[in-house]
Amino acid sequence: MGMSMQAGSSSYLEMHPERKIALFQNPYILGITFAAGLGGLLFGYDTGVVSGALLYIKEDFEVVRNSSFLQEVIVGMALIGAIFGAAIGGVINDNLGRKSATIIADICFGAGSVVMATAPNPYVIIAGRFLVGLGVGAASVTAPVYIAEVSPSEIRGGLVSANTLMVTAGQFLSYVINFGLTRVPGTWRWMLGVASLPAVLQFVLMAFLLESPRWLYMKNRKEEAVGVLSKIYSSPRLEDEIAILEELLEQERKSEAKVKYSDVFRKKEIRSAFICGGGLQAIQQLSGISIIMYYSPIIIQMAGFRSNESALFLSLIVSGMNAAATILGIYLIDIVGRKVLALSSLSGMTVSLVVLSTTCYLMGHGNASQTLGWIAILGLVLYILFYAPGMGPMPWIVNSEIYPQEYRGLCGGMSATVNWICSVIMSTSFLSVVDAIGLGQSFMILLGVSAISIVFVIFLMPETKGLTFEEVANVWNERAHGKDKNVQSLAEKAALSS
Repeated sequence: MGMSMQAGSSSYLEMHPERKIALFQNPYILGITFAAGLGGLLFGYDTGVVSGALLYIKEDFEVVRNSSFLQEVIVGMALIGAIFGAAIGGVINDNLGRKSATIIADICFGAGSVVMATAPNPYVIIAGRFLVGLGVGAASVTAPVYIAEVSPSEIRGGLVSANTLMVTAGQFLSYVINFGLTRVPGTWRWMLGVASLPAVLQFVLMAFLLESPRWLYMKNRKEEAVGVLSKIYSSPRLEDEIAILEELLEQERKSEAKVKYSDVFRKKEIRSAFICGGGLQAIQQLSGISIIMYYSPIIIQMAGFRSNESALFLSLIVSGMNAAATILGIYLIDIVGRKVLALSSLSGMTVSLVVLSTTCYLMGHGNASQTLGWIAILGLVLYILFYAPGMGPMPWIVNSEIYPQEYRGLCGGMSATVNWICSVIMSTSFLSVVDAIGLGQSFMILLGVSAISIVFVIFLMPETKGLTFEEVANVWNERAHGKDKNVQSLAEKAALSS
């Protein structure tokens, strides 16, 4: 064919707008999103429930009540488990597939929930938190990648954002259950044990679902892959998607080198992608979301609302705002794009942290009043309203789409590990930092991180809205090696051949 095209000159869907798929058009994609998203629900529930359970664990165990460090360990042990779960989850994703990784995560969720619910002492609770953390870490890697790989590029952002909505819904559900169980005997045991139910549901659903078509194709299971793709696309786009996967497989055959961790840092284009993806994961946590979600009842009590019931009810409102604002992100992500939404989110978070740090500083220096307490609550709500549509889903969306197929599980696991390491640092140090320098000053540190993060996004995060996986790979190649006018994207080749 005599026609030629420069890489990146126009995307596949710009050339064929009639082949676009609407967000709610395909029931199969929505079914996969819901089933995989149950991992997000578990992720959200298990990370959110401890904030309320901790109030009652302290009442039952004096050793916990008298030790800020032990409280931080109970919160942080799930995050330590998540570090290992994310790292191992990336390897499981690449070798056993997205479906198997999800099932293994469910087993960890269920076992950990039962161990915590029956724990005779706080140390067994900590062991159960570690098991749950393994599941959380594996799910945090697997669900976004699984959803992204079955999603058409034009709705990929919205569907991966739906997984984040499930995370926030899980957090909201945890606060609803926490509040509803405040007067039930064995309060914290019920709070921590309920997570086993959605784990069982997802385990059953996954038994009937198919594997990611991209993973199947790259494992040379072509017939199975085409069968899944035919549930997502109709002709002629189906043929184009198969052609893209066939060329990817051919490229892998030509490459004799096996993917290694060192390649991530040795290859400039992969290194650039990982710096962006891992950096966004670090920003999400270092700007304070773990602190807000894990310790919001305690923060609210520090703001002057002393009773457990009041703290849990106001935390429920904050969590509800998180879930509601995430829905806005699903709508905007494929309209305004990733980068604009991330910058808007970080800017609003920065303003909110100005309110929080100033108010808490004044309250900590003898100016405590009910008015300042309510302003602090307003700051929490504003923070969540700006965080949820942007920096909530953004790191997971970007990391699900910026890596080449052969690096997607590996780099996704590595970047999720960065997220959980930063989450551990923040959640296990917060109470100690507050004891040392005060609540207002602690929020000032988060304020500085958010401001610096805006610069990071401006210079290091590309826009990937509407691009196929292969077109995104070309973005990094062009950044790393300059624009090669003789190189066509796989999507363009498929389109031209059709």
